[in-house]
Amino acid sequence: MTAASLIAGILFGSIGFVAFVYGKKQSSLKALLIGVLLMVYPYFIPNVIALYAIGVVLTVCLFIFPE
Repeated sequence: MTAASLIAGILFGSIGFVAFVYGKKQSSLKALLIGVLLMVYPYFIPNVIALYAIGVVLTVCLFIFPE
């Protein structure tokens, strides 16, 4: 585990936690699922570039696709 992957895990895990809590309070299934994905996926992706790319795509999906 490198410093870059650790930072990505903390960053996207934090965004995922906020999205999860928001989705739970607003009953938004999209935000809830993306939040869970953002919290879990860093454990399974060993490539740092892929880690950041997937995190950015999932984070952008929170804002681009409306309910």
